[in-house]
Amino acid sequence: MKTGINKILIVIPCYNEQDNILPLLGELTKINIENCEITPLVVNDASTDDTQNRLKSSGVLFLENVVNLGIGGTVQLGFIYAAENGFDIAVQMDGDGQHPPSELHKIIAPVIKGDAQMVIGSRFISQTGFKSTFLRRVGIRFFYRLNKWLTGVEVKDSTSGYRAYNAQAIRLAADYYPDEYPEPEMILYLAHKQVKIAEVAVNMNDRASGVSSINSFRSVYYMFKVSLNILFLHLKLKFNG
Repeated sequence: MKTGINKILIVIPCYNEQDNILPLLGELTKINIENCEITPLVVNDASTDDTQNRLKSSGVLFLENVVNLGIGGTVQLGFIYAAENGFDIAVQMDGDGQHPPSELHKIIAPVIKGDAQMVIGSRFISQTGFKSTFLRRVGIRFFYRLNKWLTGVEVKDSTSGYRAYNAQAIRLAADYYPDEYPEPEMILYLAHKQVKIAEVAVNMNDRASGVSSINSFRSVYYMFKVSLNILFLHLKLKFNG
């Protein structure tokens, strides 16, 4: 268990979230957790709306992708920043309002105590909060079974992007982070690297504004593509380390 002040970086990937990002940052400024120094970092993935101007006017720390990298490259950039600047914990938090800052203490507590190296905020441990659509829940259950079969690690909410990483897990994520829809694949990667993964119950929201880019067709495509990526990565790590 770490003593002293825990330096925590909140990595917020952001694409066209002009209506959501400032309210989220406003909520984060209200969070006060004992012995924790919290720094939000927005990584703007070349948004085409007014997101960049609103970030500039807010004075928040942010990085700007020159071209759109997608979720994987955007989140990885945040982890690289965390590794290079000596943060003890990095928390991945969506910029659309789905991940309430008020639940942050639940995500980081096992990391601070040393009980886990990566913690996932789960919608499916308790019966409260937003649960996602039926089709997505089918996919989440599928990835739960796939990762359990390949690694023995049981994560009920494999697609949750509300996660906390300790310093060792930060370095691993800075070195490698999957490109597209990376959450289920990252579980397998960290499990192969012997990272201790835990899951805690959190209450999540539906996105505050705007429309998700994943419709029914893309959900099926997502399941197929990510399943192949997971299987290929598993074989690569198993036989090549």
